[in-house]
Amino acid sequence: MTAGAHIKTDASEGKGAAPKPLPAPNSDFYRLADTLNAEERALLSQVRTFMETKVAPIINKYWIEDAFPFELLPSIRDLGLGGLGMQGYGCRGGSAMLFGLAAMEMSRVDSSIATFFGVHNGLAMGSIYAAGSEEQKQKWLPLMARFEKIGCFGLTEPLVGSGASGGLTTTAKREGDAWLLNGQKKWIGNSPWCDLSIIWARDVADNQVKGFIVENKTTPGFSVEKIHNKIALKVVQNGLITLKDVRVPEENHLQEGKSFRETARVLRMTRYLVAWEATGCQMGAYEHALKYAQERLQFGKPIASYQLIQDLLAKMIANITACQCLVVRMAQLHAEGKLTDAHAALSKAFTTAKMRETVAWAREILGGNGISTDYDVARFFADAEALYSYEGTYQMQNLIVGKAVTGISAFV
Repeated sequence: MTAGAHIKTDASEGKGAAPKPLPAPNSDFYRLADTLNAEERALLSQVRTFMETKVAPIINKYWIEDAFPFELLPSIRDLGLGGLGMQGYGCRGGSAMLFGLAAMEMSRVDSSIATFFGVHNGLAMGSIYAAGSEEQKQKWLPLMARFEKIGCFGLTEPLVGSGASGGLTTTAKREGDAWLLNGQKKWIGNSPWCDLSIIWARDVADNQVKGFIVENKTTPGFSVEKIHNKIALKVVQNGLITLKDVRVPEENHLQEGKSFRETARVLRMTRYLVAWEATGCQMGAYEHALKYAQERLQFGKPIASYQLIQDLLAKMIANITACQCLVVRMAQLHAEGKLTDAHAALSKAFTTAKMRETVAWAREILGGNGISTDYDVARFFADAEALYSYEGTYQMQNLIVGKAVTGISAFV
C-alpha cells in the first residue's frame, strides 16, 4: 500500500463517501519554499532531482560497504555547484542561502554526500577563498570548482579537537623559501583519495596557526591511512594524515592566513553549513518515517492512525520547522553582513541537538525495521551522530554563545 493509497481515516465519513487520499510526506510544514526566489527554487529542484535519481538508489549499498561512490563524481561535476557561495575564479557564485539550501537538500537524502560537498566546497575551497592570495585563488579555485582537484581540510588532530585554536601539535618551520611540516591530522574527510589538503599548523617562530596547501599525491613525507570501523557517515572516507618532514613551498602557504582568526572565519561558515545539513537530515528521516507509518498495518489499520505515532510525528515536524526557520534567518543575517561566530555556533548546536531527537523518533516509529538500512532511517539515525560532533561539539558551541550573551569567557 502506497502513501497515496485511498484509506479511509476520518470516522465522520459516511459509508458511501469516497476515501480521501493520504498526503505525501512533506517536511516543509510552514511552506518556507514559498518564500524562495526563482533562482533558489531552481537550485532546490536541481539538487533534489540529482539526489533522488542518482544518489538514493545506490547510497545504502555504499554505506554498508564503507565506500565512496566515485561513479557519481561526473554527475556531481555536471551539477555545476563548485564554488557555490563564492564569487569569481570560475566559481558558481550565489548567496549563502543557496549554499545552505543545496546542503540541506543533499542531506535530506544522504548526509555523507552533503559532507563530501561541504568539505570540498566549504572547507577546502573556503580556506583558499578566505585566506589565500590572489595568485593562489587564481591557481586553485577554478580547478576545484570544476572538481578537477578535490580537497580536504586538516585541522583536527589525534589529541587535539576542541582546543585547536591554541593547542595544535602539528608544527610548521620556515626554512628558506619553504616550510617544513610535522605532525598528524585525524578524521579528515576526503583525505584518503583527494588531491590536496589544507593543513593548519602552528608556526614554531611566532606560535600562530597558519594554513598550507599540500598536494597529497606528489609530496614526499605525506601519507594517509583510511579510518575504518565507523558507525556514521560511512560513505565519507576519513583518514589519519601523517606529515613527516613535509616540505611545502612558500607559494603554497596561505598568504592571508596569519593566525587562527582566518581559520575561525572558515569554521564560521562550515558551522553555518552543518546547521543546514542537520536540518536536511531530520527532513529525510521524518519523510521516510511518515511514509512507513502510512503504509505499515497493525491491528488492521495503518500505524499512522494511532495517537502515539501521531504525537511523535508532530514533535518531529516541530523540530524540523524550528530548525528551518532558524537557518533561513541565519542566511538573512549573512546577507546583511551581520552573521557572527555566536550566531553560527547557536545554529549548529540547536539544529544538531534537535536532529538527534528527530532521527531517534523516526527510528522508534519503524520499530525493529528501524535498525535495518533497507528502510533508510537507520542510516539517518547513525549519520546524525557525526553531524552532532564535527565542526565543534555541542558544548563548545554553547560556550561561544555563552561568551556572547554574558560578555565573560568560560573557556579554559
